[in-house]
Amino acid sequence: MRYLTVVLLSLMTFFSTAQKKFDHKMKLMGSSFTITVVAENQQEADKHIKVAVEEIKRIENLISSWKETSETSRINKNAGIKPIRVSKELFSLIERCQTISRITNGAFDISFASIDHIWNFDGSMKTMPDSSVVEQSVRNINYRNILLDKKKRTVFLKHEGMKIGFGAIGKGYAADKAKSRLQKTGSRAGIINASGDLTTWGRQPSGKKWTVGITNPLNKNRVFSWFPVDDRAVVTSGDYEQFVELNGTKYSHIIDPRTGYPAHGLASVTVFAPKAELADALATSIFVMGADAGINMVDQIKHVDCVIVDKNGNILKSKNIQLNTINNEEN
Repeated sequence: MRYLTVVLLSLMTFFSTAQKKFDHKMKLMGSSFTITVVAENQQEADKHIKVAVEEIKRIENLISSWKETSETSRINKNAGIKPIRVSKELFSLIERCQTISRITNGAFDISFASIDHIWNFDGSMKTMPDSSVVEQSVRNINYRNILLDKKKRTVFLKHEGMKIGFGAIGKGYAADKAKSRLQKTGSRAGIINASGDLTTWGRQPSGKKWTVGITNPLNKNRVFSWFPVDDRAVVTSGDYEQFVELNGTKYSHIIDPRTGYPAHGLASVTVFAPKAELADALATSIFVMGADAGINMVDQIKHVDCVIVDKNGNILKSKNIQLNTINNEEN
């Protein structure tokens, strides 16, 4: 699971309003979620927050590979055995994942889950994994071997030992679905922040846009840029929250599915997109692809922007985004 830091910057309100901002933090999908809603009172806010939590839990029960009863677990248990018929929702999600895999030439691949037992970033890992074990596991990673039958709505993992997992897209998808449910049930504005996979709608009680700050990956207590966000998603992938140091080298938790080893070269990637699901997948992909290939890809996708910080602290960005720099001596 990846933990990303996107800092919400408070904007000052210069006039009174009947609407207020209500925040609720909790742990969902094994991660920290903050649900923010604009409402007239706590009772109204609690009603909306309950709707969001129920939707996020529903998504977890659908996509979690750790829950034995989930459709995803059924697919994994039958790898190399038989196709599994799934819901329209999960089938569509996997289809979209396959599209991103093709666009990124395999830098994004949900079948990377077959290697998730090899690398641990909880502090327990003390030595590098055996290269032969990594090599063997990588053989099971190939999005082309996730076979989809649209007519029968089945998913089949071609080889025994294959697994799929939504760690690189699941929280973004859950944030999008919670936002959609809240909008349908009358929530006028808010933010779903799934450990940095963030999506917004509406505006603050002051009438101003929501504002997000991007953490400096070389000093995570500082913000190096801020952006106004209007009905948009923002996701940051970085190496500063989850990593392991072995033999004096820092290894990010973001694994290159093509090699089985942690991606390197970048410190953080922030992606702005219409949906958190897309921003989530692209942020991971760019971290694996590298700055040049990532920016070239983003520049060809409408309504998507990115900001990249490399290992040396250099800031790179896609062509259509303007940085609003912050003087960190004052921050």
